[in-house]
Amino acid sequence: MLKGSISRISGPVVYAHKMRGSKLYDVVKVGKEQLNGEVIRLDGDEAVIQVYEDTYGLKVGEQVIDTGSPLSVELGPGIISSIYDGIQRPLPTLVEKSGSFISRGIYLPGLDRERKWKFTASINKGDRVEAGDAVGTVYEHHIEHKIMVPPHVSGIVTEIAGGEFTVEQPVCVLDNGTEITMMQQWPVRIGRPYKKKLNPNLPLLTGQRVLIASSQ
Repeated sequence: MLKGSISRISGPVVYAHKMRGSKLYDVVKVGKEQLNGEVIRLDGDEAVIQVYEDTYGLKVGEQVIDTGSPLSVELGPGIISSIYDGIQRPLPTLVEKSGSFISRGIYLPGLDRERKWKFTASINKGDRVEAGDAVGTVYEHHIEHKIMVPPHVSGIVTEIAGGEFTVEQPVCVLDNGTEITMMQQWPVRIGRPYKKKLNPNLPLLTGQRVLIASSQ
């Protein structure tokens, strides 16, 4: 991981030098508390960073670590029944860890790593699959998740089985050694690929009142 240091602080914006090699929109950890931030501009070996937490107490010279990865979200079972902040930290778990006032720099994965989900396979050993094909399903309450082959992945299924798994355990293995789990990580600034867009035929029903009749 690339490491630099803070050269200037301007509110939520931090300037760091010795960051040559960083990429635009890389996620960085800023200062001793490793505050979450994102590179929004590069100028030579200086990176301009948008910090997503309170920068109070940061000092010039403190370390900045470039993770080398863009801001991403975790997609999979558990995402519907949780509540998140803007960078997909699960708020109920954050309250358990740090109380009603969330500690700065705290990080928790978006999906529960311990919970097991019942996976039902929809393909068989020996089938050929490609990106976007569903290998099975998982129910989260009444919502059906289709567990799909990740983008740019294809091959022959060598292992597939139903049962209970965590989101990190492989539910399918291909002949090229690729392990498919119920979770995918995806950069937020890149649109998910698709084969065909379907025209909508149902309105979005939120269950909220959006029109209020006036008595006057």
